Amino acid sequence: MSQVANKRKIGLLFSGGKDSTYACAKLLEQGHVVECLITIISSNKSSYMLHTADIGLTELSSEALEIPLVKGYTKGEKEEELDDIMKAILHSKDEYGIDAIGTGAIASRYQKERIDSIATGCGLSLFSPLWGVNQEEYMRTLQSEAFRYIITSVSCEGLGRDWLGRELSESDLLELIRLSQKFKFNVAFEGGEAETLVLDCPIFKSKRIKVLESSINWNGYFGEYEVRKATLENKAQIRDKRV
Repeated sequence: MSQVANKRKIGLLFSGGKDSTYACAKLLEQGHVVECLITIISSNKSSYMLHTADIGLTELSSEALEIPLVKGYTKGEKEEELDDIMKAILHSKDEYGIDAIGTGAIASRYQKERIDSIATGCGLSLFSPLWGVNQEEYMRTLQSEAFRYIITSVSCEGLGRDWLGRELSESDLLELIRLSQKFKFNVAFEGGEAETLVLDCPIFKSKRIKVLESSINWNGYFGEYEVRKATLENKAQIRDKRV
C-alpha cells in the first residue's frame, strides 16, 4: 500500500454501491484513514443528490468493511437535503475527528460542486479519487479487481427489468457497453441511470453480503430490486466449500 505525506482522516459519503466502495479502496490505497462511512437515508426516491435503492444495507457493508457507520436522514427536498448532509458530516467531524470528506463522484459536477461547498462550510477538505476517470476503463477495472456487485435500480432507455438484481459478469459488461453506446446513457451510471450494491470486494475483510430474499418493483419503464432480507457470510467458509 502506498503512503501519502499528508495522511488524512476521512469521512466517506457512502451508499454501498460500486463507486463509494471503490473510492474507499482507493483512499486506503493512497494511505489515508477512512474513520467512518456517512450514509444519508432519503425518503425521496427521486433525490438529486443521493443513492436510495437498498440504502439500509450499508449497515452490512459497514460491518464487512469494519469501518463505523454514521447515518443521517433527509426528506430529500432539492436544496434542503444539502443541510441534512452537512449535519451528518458535522456529527462525523465531532465524533470521529475527520479532517476531510471522501466521495465516489466520477463526472457529476452538480453533486461534486455541492459536496465541495458543504465540505468547505464544515472546514474540511474534499477527496474524490475517481473524479474524471475514463468510465469504460473504470467499469473494466471493477471486474479485474474482483468487485462483485448487483444492479439495484434502472431508470433509462436501454436497461430493462432483466438487469435488476443481476451481478455483472464480463459478458454482461460487454453488453452494457454496447447498450450505452446505442442508447447514449452513461456506462458507469453517473447520470443516475442505475444504482448498484457491492456484495464482495477485496476490502471486505472477512465477510461478504448474501441476499436471502428479494423482490422486483417494475413500472414498465424503470424499477428497483428490493432486498428484503440479507446477511453476512464468512468468506473463508465460501472458499472452503469451493475446494
